[in-house]
Amino acid sequence: MTNRPENLFERYHAHIYFGEDTEAQARELCVGAWRQCHVGLGRFHRKPVGPHPLWSCQLSFDKDEFDRVIPWLDAHRNGLDILVHPLTGDALAEHTEHARWLGEEVALNVDVFEKR
Repeated sequence: MTNRPENLFERYHAHIYFGEDTEAQARELCVGAWRQCHVGLGRFHRKPVGPHPLWSCQLSFDKDEFDRVIPWLDAHRNGLDILVHPLTGDALAEHTEHARWLGEEVALNVDVFEKR
């Protein structure tokens, strides 16, 4: 069982993971979240970026939007895996001890943080 997101921090990112066969679905989900939940919409990365081992798109939102965004994403993700983490100023902790998931947990490349 994965750790479900909880609203405990001020600001958050959600990273929607996708592949070539699910890119259109991910785009629809992310644009839908931007329209319906008024989240910040980042770029669609068609390669691994930072600690993210899969293609991804980042959404940003704050604690006031959390209780609307998370259930909406969960209801509309259709099998896509989503990392949700707070913004704390400690990127390693954000992507490890504070990482929460909608769907299956994906092993992240946290070595990118440990090298700093």
